[in-house]
Amino acid sequence: MTKVLHRALAQDYPVAASGRGVTITDAQGRDYIDASGGAAVSCLGHAHPDVLAAMHAQLDRLAYAHTSFFTTAVAEELGATLVTDAPPGISHVYFVSGGSEAIEAAMKMARQYFVERGEPQRTRFIGRKQSYHGNTLGALAIGGNEWRRRQFEPLLIETHHVSACFDYHGRRADESPGAYGERLARELAAEIDRLGPETVIAFVAETVGGATSGAITPVPGYFRQVREICDRHGILLILDEVMCGMGRTGTLHACEQEGIAPDLMTIAKGLGGGYAPIGAVLVAGHVYDAFAKGSGLFQHGHTYLGHPLAAAAALAVQRVIKRDRLLDNVTAQGAHLSRRLTERFGNHHHVGDIRGRGLFQAIELVADRGAKAPFDPKLKLHARIKREAMARGLLVYPMGGTIDGARGDHVLIAPPFIVDSDTVDVIVERLAEAVDAALSGLG
Repeated sequence: MTKVLHRALAQDYPVAASGRGVTITDAQGRDYIDASGGAAVSCLGHAHPDVLAAMHAQLDRLAYAHTSFFTTAVAEELGATLVTDAPPGISHVYFVSGGSEAIEAAMKMARQYFVERGEPQRTRFIGRKQSYHGNTLGALAIGGNEWRRRQFEPLLIETHHVSACFDYHGRRADESPGAYGERLARELAAEIDRLGPETVIAFVAETVGGATSGAITPVPGYFRQVREICDRHGILLILDEVMCGMGRTGTLHACEQEGIAPDLMTIAKGLGGGYAPIGAVLVAGHVYDAFAKGSGLFQHGHTYLGHPLAAAAALAVQRVIKRDRLLDNVTAQGAHLSRRLTERFGNHHHVGDIRGRGLFQAIELVADRGAKAPFDPKLKLHARIKREAMARGLLVYPMGGTIDGARGDHVLIAPPFIVDSDTVDVIVERLAEAVDAALSGLG
């Protein structure tokens, strides 16, 4: 009997025994293609020798030093690397241990920024419906996934939400992508006016939607309008690139493809590639300056922030990505993945949408393509697909509640950056078999 409180108490989990490249092997010797990188985490796959060597070397030097006493050379080097490659205006990095911590830190930074500036009346955050920013209380509060929020609602701070940029479900048939983006921008502007611009701290958004919506990409021009609205009212823009960032969409930062830069940006999963828990907040110079010219500190902290082993792993991951030009492979294999998904699912009766960028793509399942009608949530189609995929030696990331937290099913595909074309072909074929088996099992 396990003494571990697993995510699902009634489920028997196979034991992951080893991993190499794009494959995880369980204790029974069965291999699985890791076609989702866990949760879009394992960007270099498993057991990359350069990363393991860097971690061993760091352990030989120093395993841990508390950041209230010391900095470390490896954390300083990682910080300098991230700032050099960051969007324009980013001047500093604040390290944490994961995505939820990064969102919590970013929200507190944003609040303190305005306190330091003499604007303590700014207390409100605006997020987007059906967004996901993490599972801690602050992250749940700014997130818009109703199912995750529901039982914890009494514990959450008050936040406000506008529509996500969800082209497949949100754009009207008579509306161009540009007009749709303009309508969403007007909705944000109207919400700011309703709340009072002088009371709003920040607008928080995933650049490309992740776990709860399935790789939804913004329509052209949407984020430029968002940036202009935030600037007009002196509101901070916080971009969540915990899942979609650090090369996953084909550029190091997804916002590069939108032509904008945020005031604060959260990163995590692809930063360390799963080799050690690490995340970060990328901080714009004007935010840092407000702290430096004011109290001289950021009133926040965690025991393991800037952990030397995690920093060494992340630095090695980023060096390999750059040295091996893996973003080129993300772009090339992402195009191949998109092609193969379209060939296999483009005319499928129960696949309504194929979307995403780079090696961050998804299919959405529908009961009726013409009406874009989802399957009954009671069927738990996403869970059936996961089981069928694992039975075929494939790990993908299905999720339910795609549309509103209750209705809709999608499957997220996010293989490691080292994936090749032959493996992409196998991923798509096994996924197709899993989807068809899950659907046939519905009767």
